[in-house]
Amino acid sequence: MAFNFVVPSGTSGTAAATAAPAGGFGGFGTTSTTAGSAFSFSAPANTGTTGLFGGTQNKGFGFGTGFGTTTGTSTGLGTSLGTGLGFGGFNTQQQQQQTTLGGLFSQPTQAPAQSNQLINTASALSAPTLLGDERDAILAKWNQLQAFWGTGKGYFNNNIPPVEFTQENPFCRFKAVGYSCMPNNKDEDGLVVLIFNKKETDIRSQQQQLVESLHKVLAGNQTLTVNVEGIKTLPDDQTEVVIYVVERSPNGTSRRVPATTLYTHFEQTNIKTQLQQLGVTLSMTRTELSPAQIKQLLQNPPAGVDPIIWEQAKVDNPDSEKLIPVPMVGFKELLRRLKVQDQMTKQHQTRLDIISEDISELQKNQTTTMAKIAQYKRKLMDLSHRTLQVLIKQEIQRKSGYAIQADEEQLRVQLDTIQCELNAPTQFKGRLNELMSQIRMQNHFGAVKSEEKYYIDADLLREIKQHLKQQQEGLSHLISIIKDDLEDIKLVEHGLNEAIHVRGGVFS
Repeated sequence: MAFNFVVPSGTSGTAAATAAPAGGFGGFGTTSTTAGSAFSFSAPANTGTTGLFGGTQNKGFGFGTGFGTTTGTSTGLGTSLGTGLGFGGFNTQQQQQQTTLGGLFSQPTQAPAQSNQLINTASALSAPTLLGDERDAILAKWNQLQAFWGTGKGYFNNNIPPVEFTQENPFCRFKAVGYSCMPNNKDEDGLVVLIFNKKETDIRSQQQQLVESLHKVLAGNQTLTVNVEGIKTLPDDQTEVVIYVVERSPNGTSRRVPATTLYTHFEQTNIKTQLQQLGVTLSMTRTELSPAQIKQLLQNPPAGVDPIIWEQAKVDNPDSEKLIPVPMVGFKELLRRLKVQDQMTKQHQTRLDIISEDISELQKNQTTTMAKIAQYKRKLMDLSHRTLQVLIKQEIQRKSGYAIQADEEQLRVQLDTIQCELNAPTQFKGRLNELMSQIRMQNHFGAVKSEEKYYIDADLLREIKQHLKQQQEGLSHLISIIKDDLEDIKLVEHGLNEAIHVRGGVFS
């Protein structure tokens, strides 16, 4: 496990009035910065602050210039590494105006709180003297278990307060290494990120009012224009708004205000209060890391992270040009990254749905265009034939009354030759007739094989049967009537024949 023993020297510096205690994982030094958030690599000076990936104090998941010797009055590895879930070990800040800062391996002039914290932690984990018997060994194991778990208090001496174990302590086992994207924006781009404690829909509906409010924060300077670069949804109903400010000079030229300059203005106490009234919970710059910063970060594993795990994380980096390994400490950080991942997955799915709709629309347009192209081709062919007919008639009228010229006679001979070749039985006409015969035979066989089958609805079929049954009954009734009539006719014929025979006998 890596430990950075940085002790202060006689150099004194002025800490920020709003300095707050940092979490565990900062180096064994002190800083003079305001409170930063998780994974903050900042190198603040004693007179100002900076933003994400800036050159001074950093807030948010940033990587400043605090890799080694810091600016201002703080120096040494492990000092000024930000607050919150940083990358050092047992890092604390003094809540007083005068803070003694030392360099690497310098002689101390006063006992630093970090050294006391280290000694107390070592005593609680290895040699507590609370009970003075064999139970102290059991207590040491219990303290080790609490340190590994990252919770609880480690009692080791009756006269000294217990050590508070948090998930930020270097002995906590709930650690992993993930990867974060490195921004590729320069300081000249002037991009500053503002985190609002509002939903994205509210921000978008009030975007114009937001721009006007930010312009008022900039003292309403008419030469400054606030522009919104992008709006993105964050977990827990928060929204990320990326802005930049354009400054116009009297001669008509314009330039973007550098990100560090704009962030420094936003971090002023009165300006920060106005931003908080607008719902801003965090502000940071969005600038790229320098090659020296990246090299320094990768070469020195964070305190509390096994160097072997850190080296393996560098080897497993899927894209070393765009991603950088960062530690994940505790379940809260893991949950935060999970929420961010879910949010990004939803955004990607939304974008994929939009692309899918665009592709479907383009496919429909392509089908319509292909149909129009085919229609225009047919129309062009028709117009070409009509144009050719008009030209033929015009040429006939123009040449009427003139004798056939030599070139026309030559053309007639060529056309007659082509016509003879086409009409020759063994040439094209015979082959064409053979192909036509084969096509007719195939069409005939195809028509025979593919007999059409019709399917009738059951209700309609029932109605047809009922109708045919009624027709059948009507025909049967008509046949019976005809049969009866035939019987009557036969009786009439029989009676007529008998009457004729009787009359013949009388006359004879």
